[in-house]
Amino acid sequence: MKVPLQDLKAGYQSVRSEILQSVTEVMDSQQYILGPKVAELEATVASYCGVGHGIGVSSGTDALLLALMALDVGHGDEVITTPFTFFATAGSIVRVGANPVFVDINPDTFNLNAGKIEAAISPKTKAIMPVHLYGQIAEMERIMNIAHRHKLHVIEDAAQAIGARRNGNPAGSFGHAACFSFYPTKNLGGAGDGGMVVTNDQALAERLKQLRNHGEESRYQHRTVGMNGRMDGIQAAVLLAKFKHLDDWNSRRIENAHYYTPRLKNIAGVVPPSELPNSTHIYHQYVIRCRQRDRLRQFLTDRGIGSGIYYPLPLHLQACFANLGYHAGDFPAAETATQEVLALPIYPELTREQQDMVIDAITDFHRTESKISPNCSHCNPRGSGA
Repeated sequence: MKVPLQDLKAGYQSVRSEILQSVTEVMDSQQYILGPKVAELEATVASYCGVGHGIGVSSGTDALLLALMALDVGHGDEVITTPFTFFATAGSIVRVGANPVFVDINPDTFNLNAGKIEAAISPKTKAIMPVHLYGQIAEMERIMNIAHRHKLHVIEDAAQAIGARRNGNPAGSFGHAACFSFYPTKNLGGAGDGGMVVTNDQALAERLKQLRNHGEESRYQHRTVGMNGRMDGIQAAVLLAKFKHLDDWNSRRIENAHYYTPRLKNIAGVVPPSELPNSTHIYHQYVIRCRQRDRLRQFLTDRGIGSGIYYPLPLHLQACFANLGYHAGDFPAAETATQEVLALPIYPELTREQQDMVIDAITDFHRTESKISPNCSHCNPRGSGA
């Protein structure tokens, strides 16, 4: 038996008939761009997030880009964000002509360290873009208080966190706008690219709807330049069919995480993910830390077990951002994380037998490592600041 990192086919088979029925309705209607399915999905996701408006768009990346555009973030502005995230977070900031200003992460949660934000604020700061990485919400109460004091916009990058909660409040309900991705591997994934911006601000929602459709106010009338960022009806159909299963799938991910954690926490050299009090972590990824990460990953591969590195190079050290002037050592917690993180299989259809294979393999790896180097300091990754 092999254990893949993802198993999209298993997830699809469980809802295949529902998806095909929903997609057929779009095919029969021939309303492929926006249309009633998109409107239904927008209302469904907005209600789920406890906000008034959802705007379906073409991808999670375009959701970030459109949110920045709608809030008039542009040339000369600065947006505070994390260096430890998927590229689209900072890439969208640069695409509107602004500069990302990075702040280091909390090494336990991998999320933006709210205690370091105010030191990064300048007269050019226009917004803060926290990321709810791996499915756990950032310190949004502190972040919103900071934003309020300094009159800054907050855009939640909630691409990995639909269904997550903090102190009872859902991802997407904290910021002035929040952005979701429906990439196929997400907890709620489509049959291609798709995304959504949610907000409680009606005027902002109307602006987003214009911007996603080339800035069109009425047919062929444009007061501003937008983009082609509309959601396809077929993607909405797939997502609507899957949505009714989202809470159950998230619950299974949580159950799988809670099976892993007590069995991994006593293995020397492994640090399981932290789950904060009063927080519902929906485990888009289950990410351990290990200072022998690369050797462990190869060991798992040899056993037929999939794993992933999210992410191997922090954004401030990406070649395309060299002009920002950052250097190695500027954000030590993020840089250490890139060297230690390893995602294990966590998908809802994962069986206990498969999880036991993963746990046994990690146990065997560290038993082997301890025999090779019995006094090796690398057996305790918390020594790195984790």
